[in-house]
Amino acid sequence: MAAGDLGPADGPALRVIGRARTPWGPEDCPKNIHRARERGAPAILEIDPVFAPALSGLAVGQPVIVLYWMDRARRDLLVQAPRHVDGPRGTFALRSPNRPNTISQSTVTITALDLRAGSVTVDALDCFDGTPLLDIKPWLASVDLPPGTAD
Repeated sequence: MAAGDLGPADGPALRVIGRARTPWGPEDCPKNIHRARERGAPAILEIDPVFAPALSGLAVGQPVIVLYWMDRARRDLLVQAPRHVDGPRGTFALRSPNRPNTISQSTVTITALDLRAGSVTVDALDCFDGTPLLDIKPWLASVDLPPGTAD
């Protein structure tokens, strides 16, 4: 179900920090990070040189959360009926890229790091080649696991 015109996208402005380099296009992109890992194709996070100093302190083997903008996804779907669930669900109850703000995230592992080139290789990513990157954050069990969950 489409929402029609949701009005202007007022609010905070986002800064693109780089682009994701993946082997995926519209015809073959995995539906989620689990499927991307199954295909065994690493991804490269190409960071704009102005943001390269922000990579300092990251390390190979470290898990990170990557936030990216699904720039080709629809922004007008409030209720969706994906094949893998029993009926229509609200967008906020799904991990679909089609949402009011097409921000997606994946928790991935750094497999290579080149600080001078502003390049971070990760184990996988489930987005089209050239997808805009919004942020990279360290994944920390002490912060990112829900309360009462063992790591």
